[in-house]
Amino acid sequence: MQFAQKIAPCLWFDGQAEDAAKFYTGIFPNSKIVVVSRYGEAGREIHGQEPGTVLTVAFELDGQPFTALNGGPQFKFSEAISFQIYCKDQREVDSYWQKLTAGGQEQPCGWLRDRFGVSWQVVPTALLDLLQDPDPGRASRAMESMLRMKKIDIDEVKRAADG
Repeated sequence: MQFAQKIAPCLWFDGQAEDAAKFYTGIFPNSKIVVVSRYGEAGREIHGQEPGTVLTVAFELDGQPFTALNGGPQFKFSEAISFQIYCKDQREVDSYWQKLTAGGQEQPCGWLRDRFGVSWQVVPTALLDLLQDPDPGRASRAMESMLRMKKIDIDEVKRAADG
């Protein structure tokens, strides 16, 4: 097997790996499930998993490889790790926000947790430009506006930056 990327995230689930991979590949363009591997008899003996149940799902989100692993209940996701989605406009922000928060939870400053507990940051590139504005007053006003939001509203941040 050949790998296009040297580094790829592996997400640990408790029986939801295939559902999560299907969910994510349904949201992001140019995405697909590559291969599903299943536990064999050793899975029952060592991990208590029934033979034939999903072990891992290799999938791609817009060309970026991921692995979803059904590892069991030992580990949970936290905001210590998140995936950033850089968006070119408000329409893209709104689309990802709506799809990923379905059954999940909105968080401050463009962060959210999806229904599987995975953290995402939906980041408009216009926000990054405003936060790096050479005028410190504009950058500060943009930051202050963003800190009051959950989903980022680009026009509102621009209005705040302009004073």
